[in-house]
Amino acid sequence: MFDRILFNFIQVLVVLTLSPLVKGVIDRLKENVQSKRGPSIFQPYRDIWKLFHKDEVISDQTTWIFRLTPYVVFAVPIFVAMLIPVLTSYPLFFAFMGDMLGGGFILALGGFFSTLAAVDTGNPYGAMGASRTRMVGFLAEPVFMIVFFTVSVIAGSTIPYIVQQHWVTPLANFLAPSHVLLMVAFFMLILAEAGRIPVDNPSGHFELAMVDESKGLEYSGRGAALMKWGGCMKFFVLLCIFLNVLVAPWGLAHGQALWEVLLAIPLVLAKVLGFILILVAIESSLAKLRLFRITEFLGAAFVTSITALIMQFFEM
Repeated sequence: MFDRILFNFIQVLVVLTLSPLVKGVIDRLKENVQSKRGPSIFQPYRDIWKLFHKDEVISDQTTWIFRLTPYVVFAVPIFVAMLIPVLTSYPLFFAFMGDMLGGGFILALGGFFSTLAAVDTGNPYGAMGASRTRMVGFLAEPVFMIVFFTVSVIAGSTIPYIVQQHWVTPLANFLAPSHVLLMVAFFMLILAEAGRIPVDNPSGHFELAMVDESKGLEYSGRGAALMKWGGCMKFFVLLCIFLNVLVAPWGLAHGQALWEVLLAIPLVLAKVLGFILILVAIESSLAKLRLFRITEFLGAAFVTSITALIMQFFEM
C-alpha cells in the first residue's frame, strides 16, 4: 500500500512540474511554424515565478468567492490526477474513489468557481467572458455524458484504469470504428474545454473576443499565478485521460518497481509531444471560429459521440 501511495504522489508531482512545460512547448512550436523565434519553452515557469513574487491587488467589491477561486482552480486537477493513469497501468491508492464521470464533475467545479469569480469583480468583460464560457460548457457537457456513457457500454466500466485495459487487449478493440469516433469526439472536447483554436485563442488578449482568458483578467500576483498554473494542469490532466485511457494506453508502468514508474515519465511525455505536434498543426492551419459557430463545432462533436454509441451497438 505504501508503494501505491508513493506512486500517487509521483503522479501528482509529474502533473505539477511538467504541465507548464507542455504549454511552453506549444507556444514555442506555434511561433516556429510562423517563422518566428518564439519564447523559451521554460517561459511559463518564469511567468508563474514572477507572479508569485508580485503584490496581489484585490478589488473592494469582491467577495470570498474571488479569493477562494484560484485555490480551487489549482487544487481540482491535483485531485483528478489521483484518479487517472498518469504513469501506471494498474490502480493506485485513490483509483476507485471516482470514475471518469466523477473526474469530469471535479474539473467542472473549477470552471464553475472561475465563472463566479469573473462575475464577482463587476468588470463587464469578465461577465461577458463568463457567459461565453458557460455557453461552451452547456454545449460540451452533453458530449461528455455521451462519451462516458459510450465508454461504459464498450468497456463495461467508467473507472479509467479498467477502461484503458480494454483498449490494450485485444488490439481489435482499439481499431473498432466506435473507438475511433470516440477518440475524435473527445479530442474536440479537449479543444473546447482547454480554450484552444478553433473554439478560442489562448494567446489572444482582446477583451471583446476573449472566452476562457477573460475569467482571469482581474487576478494579479499569487492569484494570477495559481490560475495560470491550474489552467496548465487542467490541460495536462485532459491529455492524460485522452492519451493514457482512450488513445494509446501503452508506455505506462506495468510493474511495481520504482524504476519502472520513473521510466514511464519520458514515455508519457513522448506521447504528449506527439499530441502537441498534431495540436500545433491544427491551430496553425485554422482560424478562431466566430462565437455562434462554436455551437456547430460542439454539435459535430455531439453527433460524433452519438454515432460512436450507435456503432458500438452494431458491433455487439
